[in-house]
Amino acid sequence: MSEQLWTWLAARRNHPPRRLVAPGPDAVALERIFEAAAQAPDHGQLRPWRFIVIPAGRRGDLGEVFERALAERDPAADDEARTRARDKAFHSPCLLVAVLDDAPKGTITTAEKLVSLGCAVQNMLTAAQALGYASGLASGAAMNSAGMRELLRLERQEQAICFVAFGSSSAARPPRERPRPEEFVSIL
Repeated sequence: MSEQLWTWLAARRNHPPRRLVAPGPDAVALERIFEAAAQAPDHGQLRPWRFIVIPAGRRGDLGEVFERALAERDPAADDEARTRARDKAFHSPCLLVAVLDDAPKGTITTAEKLVSLGCAVQNMLTAAQALGYASGLASGAAMNSAGMRELLRLERQEQAICFVAFGSSSAARPPRERPRPEEFVSIL
């Protein structure tokens, strides 16, 4: 294995979007990150996923969705909680949503489609690391709210899986202990 690839993989940390600051990837770097996603395994060549970029000019709309979803879950949420929910939309300089397309096609299962999406996301995270950017994933109760589905214009067979955020780390993350292969590999 290329030592540089190993260095990027070992150095990657999940950075919550609230800890990502500018600069984020420019258009050229983001294109490279998306090219990395296109290298993911794809049984049946369905490309059962897509990514939706949430530009700065639409973050307010996303914030409204977060606030509405909170109000639906907790009608007693106070103004401070609603503000925190809205503010989540403005975390990280580059934010996108990973979407699964689970339209029935042949014998390809939902699990296989999710694996393909997961591989595309991991390729993007690794590419961002190689380009010098930090990254993180986030999800939550608002992911499948009616407001989110409407904002993202999701088709009936689509599901928003997670947010993927890119930027620069506001604070170094210490390495965490990783499992050793013997802890998760067995021989039949």
